[in-house]
Amino acid sequence: MHKAKPVNTPLAGHFKLSTEQCPTNEKEKEEMMNTPYASAVGSLMYAMVCTRPDIAYAVGVVSRFLANPGKEHWKAVKWILRYLRGTTKRCLCFGNGKLELQGYTDADWAGNKDSRKSTSGYVTTFAGGAVSWQSKLQKCVALSTTEAEYIAATEACKEILWMKNFLHALGVKQGKYVLLCDNQSAIHLAKNSTLHSRSKHIDIRHHWIREVLEEKLIHLDKVHTDENWSDIMTKVLPIKKFEDCCQGIGIVTISG
Repeated sequence: MHKAKPVNTPLAGHFKLSTEQCPTNEKEKEEMMNTPYASAVGSLMYAMVCTRPDIAYAVGVVSRFLANPGKEHWKAVKWILRYLRGTTKRCLCFGNGKLELQGYTDADWAGNKDSRKSTSGYVTTFAGGAVSWQSKLQKCVALSTTEAEYIAATEACKEILWMKNFLHALGVKQGKYVLLCDNQSAIHLAKNSTLHSRSKHIDIRHHWIREVLEEKLIHLDKVHTDENWSDIMTKVLPIKKFEDCCQGIGIVTISG
């Protein structure tokens, strides 16, 4: 793939990946056995975990089909490699922001075409660069956008608290730890302990965030969608928004 034509995003909108594209007969399975699908995805995971949060969502999508990948899934993996081919000089850069920990959370409601589960995503930044990130399918099926965002915020809150304690151990403290979410309904649900008919079915473990907010360990605030950098963890984005997200989490292109 080192001579492949580069692309601008890790995954394009025309990839509608699902289990329906998996091999259904022995001939198709034999053809796919000759492709290093698992090896390629494993290599992509290594890059994503270490320094390339910009490919987290794309890698998460293609990794769902490791057991029985199809030709369309393999095309998506090669698309990610083409993106990396054109962005070999991209890296995480720190120092362009304040020495403060800040979190962003987002969810893509019912994005999985097979199970209709939503994708949770979060990014935590420090000194202008991403220090922790995740793109992951939720374990339960959310019945609304609010519920999906609420579950995602809970997961992000856990990470912020861990990072907060880690920084305290290093002797670094800040006055306010903020988690930013672009869904106003999810914010109200997290701050209001009253049970509503639309939310009483939500697993009690997700309501843990309310106690955290009441104790003011974390502050959950609203952010405009255009400035929510965790969007890069949950969905395929237009080139302009994708580049804005990359810049927001400290991914820059170095010269030379």
